[in-house]
Amino acid sequence: MRSHLAFSHGLPVIDGIPVFPIFGSDRQGGYHTAGDVLVDRTADGVPLDRLWDTLRDLLGDWRQRQDALLTLLAFDTTDVAEAVPQSLSHFAFEEASEFGEPKAHQGGDSLIIGYGFKDYDLASRYTWKYLRDATARQVEFDMNAALEADQRLRTGKVLDRLFAPTQRISPEGNPIFGLWNGTDSIAPIEYLGKTFASNHTHYLVSGNATLDSADVEDSINLIREHGYGTTQGSRILVFASQTLCDQIAGWRKGEESRESGPVAKFDFIPSADAPAYLSSEFVVGNTPPSEYNNLAVAGSYGHALIVPHVLIPDGYLLTVATSGKNSPQNVVGVRHHPNATYRGLRGIPGGRQYPLIDSFFQRSFGVGVRHRGAAVAMQVKADGAYEAPSISA
Repeated sequence: MRSHLAFSHGLPVIDGIPVFPIFGSDRQGGYHTAGDVLVDRTADGVPLDRLWDTLRDLLGDWRQRQDALLTLLAFDTTDVAEAVPQSLSHFAFEEASEFGEPKAHQGGDSLIIGYGFKDYDLASRYTWKYLRDATARQVEFDMNAALEADQRLRTGKVLDRLFAPTQRISPEGNPIFGLWNGTDSIAPIEYLGKTFASNHTHYLVSGNATLDSADVEDSINLIREHGYGTTQGSRILVFASQTLCDQIAGWRKGEESRESGPVAKFDFIPSADAPAYLSSEFVVGNTPPSEYNNLAVAGSYGHALIVPHVLIPDGYLLTVATSGKNSPQNVVGVRHHPNATYRGLRGIPGGRQYPLIDSFFQRSFGVGVRHRGAAVAMQVKADGAYEAPSISA
């Protein structure tokens, strides 16, 4: 339960209990105080302002790379829900007669796809003496940290929705789906004449404690058989921890991808900026790019680019078809408020100017999977059912 600060006879009151004086770790969340700026350099003589600058740059790079991941996985929408076709009605031409009219056709059934929506906020608080003596860089650091927290929140919610098969409910009562899970009795729409059973799932278990080439190949094929990653401008990306990417880097066509495991169908090809190495082999075709939408690329395997990312839980693989930044063909929809005033991260000044100065950051959004066949989540383990990872935001 959140606590609230009020004033009675000039004294601060929290949850009806007078609190005085104010220290740096109040139940209210912590105020920066004058004592926070008494030291201006570290013991080895490095100015604190230089450290603030370094941390700011690190957070800036972190935010940029988080946005790079988010924009490839998702697209923006203000829709509460969408009606997505779930079957193809086979339209067919008739031989025309001189006077007769052809019969009419209509589309198949649709499934309501909902998007969640919640409000989030964050506060920064200072005493007037702190702001009098603090440098602008110190205050800017808090602002940058708030921006990083916002992007971590959004990316975490998108990844959590992708890795979790459990259906959820939107505030309006519409179902919020993950990927195809094989348990909701809903079969994917047919594609190019291929039909799918209602137990079709995109949440997989590797079946071995070590990742192998068949795991990645199966994930890619699951996406391509629904038509994703096959059109111009669409790419398949495999996101994994650095540990799993290092395993993939050792796969060679015609060789076992793990001990007594399946034989790899493709070679792993290092990206353009991979460390130099000696080899008698040569690459047929294009070398994988070193970056894709500001994400570092380790290399390619078959039809997919292999992308290590720190936000992917170790022991899990996320294979995704993307059509580029914020494309409506991307797998997840990120819902925003229809009123543009309430979209994006909002900075809101506090109502007090003395002796405490508040500032607030607020964002309203929600997520839901729009293209349930455009991604595959895999857990690397020997046996058992798929278990969703815990993803913090």
